[in-house]
Amino acid sequence: MPIIKVSNLSKTVDSGYEKIEILKQINFQIDSGDSVAIVGASGSGKSTLLGLMAGLDTPSDGEILFKNETFSNLNEDKRAAIRSNSVGFVFQNFYLVPGLNVLENVMLPLEIHKGDHSIQQQAEKYIEKVGLSHRIKHLPAQLSGGEQQRVALARAFVTEPEILFADEPTGNLDQHTGEHIIDLLFQLNQSTSTTLVLVTHDMALAKKCQSQYHLDEGCIIENDEASL
Repeated sequence: MPIIKVSNLSKTVDSGYEKIEILKQINFQIDSGDSVAIVGASGSGKSTLLGLMAGLDTPSDGEILFKNETFSNLNEDKRAAIRSNSVGFVFQNFYLVPGLNVLENVMLPLEIHKGDHSIQQQAEKYIEKVGLSHRIKHLPAQLSGGEQQRVALARAFVTEPEILFADEPTGNLDQHTGEHIIDLLFQLNQSTSTTLVLVTHDMALAKKCQSQYHLDEGCIIENDEASL
């Protein structure tokens, strides 16, 4: 059973002057445990598609099924509850809380999700997995960009989500640091069996995924049909 199924998905926005069709009649599915890359030119709608699949936005037409249950037409509270229980996020800009140290940043989703005494041990386990046990009391401003992204990875995986969405996770990193983050991302993906969905313009990263989809003029086609 696919964890995500996208059926006849379209997204149109009103600019005030005209209606702009960002996504057009998209159909595909992602199986549980897979790693999938969504690629395309800047402005092609990759992040819009990611936001729709994650329930951060709603489509203009079509539907998204999450584990065979309709997800896209739920209200925000119900979508938020599913995200809290089943979804993790990694973004290009890290989004760490400046006033919280590494441990506190990683514990944050657990406090929302669980709120019990075991959360520190769980957070420490994932901080160790990303190799930052020696920086556990440091604030984000005391870390390099690569270290901040490793904290973001630990925070995303700490709730052991069923699916993780990553939007340009290496976009703000140099090539060497980005390669290290990529390796770590896939190590965590494999060790936790979390389904991984990446939006990226980095073809080296995309080709590490089991499947690639190319977004072109609002339509999505499989990698073997696209010129990547």
